[in-house]
Amino acid sequence: MACSSTYRVPSGLGFLGPSKIGQNPLRNKGGVWSRAKYVVSTCAVSSARPASQPRFIQHKKEAFWFYRFLSVVYDHVINPGHWTEDMRDDALEPAELYNNEFKVVDVGGGTGFTTLGIVKHVDNDNVTLLDQSPHQIEKARQKEALKGVSIMEGDAEDLPFSTDTFDRYVSAGSIEYWPDPQRGIKEAYRVVKPGGLACLIGPVHPTFWLSRFFADMWMLFPSEEEYIEWFTKAGFEDVKLKRIGPKWYRGVRRHGLIMGCSVTGVKRASGDSPLQLGPKAEDVEEPVNLLAFLFRFAIGTICASYYVLVPIYMWIKDQVVPKGQPI
Repeated sequence: MACSSTYRVPSGLGFLGPSKIGQNPLRNKGGVWSRAKYVVSTCAVSSARPASQPRFIQHKKEAFWFYRFLSVVYDHVINPGHWTEDMRDDALEPAELYNNEFKVVDVGGGTGFTTLGIVKHVDNDNVTLLDQSPHQIEKARQKEALKGVSIMEGDAEDLPFSTDTFDRYVSAGSIEYWPDPQRGIKEAYRVVKPGGLACLIGPVHPTFWLSRFFADMWMLFPSEEEYIEWFTKAGFEDVKLKRIGPKWYRGVRRHGLIMGCSVTGVKRASGDSPLQLGPKAEDVEEPVNLLAFLFRFAIGTICASYYVLVPIYMWIKDQVVPKGQPI
């Protein structure tokens, strides 16, 4: 996407969206308020990506088996490099979880890492965690801090909830595996109450050619423009995008981040999304070619290993490159 003017990242992070600069309050259970800045961007810094690009661990069946094995080490190997507690709390700030009686759904909640951030602000009895992986949610059920949270299996693109059910919709690290991200965001719109807010946290598309290659082979890394477009088409208003990153992140999308932005939108009217879509892109009931599945799974897993090494490499660069310089 061409830019007519130079874009300057404010301290590496910020909100991107159609709103003017302003303030947004957030309160935790203890009544402590913090403030989040909103920043307007005239262009995006993530690179374009062909919609037809093949991704080997993007569909539900590959993701199911991928997490069958990854669930064993997810909290201890993946999270420390890509999805820390500080990042989680920063990414949840735009969700405006200021009322402990809000009904909140965490879609694609996995082991409950993001849910642990939600229950800092909302009573456990009002929170629902949904994920398609029984192995991931079994890990969530074992966490004492999530006792009282409703934990269930389900499909992000076909949510088992009535229209206008939740005050807040949250999804972190799930869109990467959605065969049809627009459908998932349309479902987010449907289940949120009028005046409610959806918050989707996900990866960003890298600009460095090698990182872009592995990202596009592995799973969905949307551009910032795509996130905003999907939310807007689904019917959300006041759509904003906030960049997030680990401590070594300096505001550059060179290598991409498995958790790189937090996008929010407000539902103004009751009912389903005005967007009309055809059949789902993937029918999980259809049989698969075993050899093709094993090939996709193997290649996708190899590509995923690259993104285990990226945070190690970036941490080393952060220690070596002088502060204030992009890495």
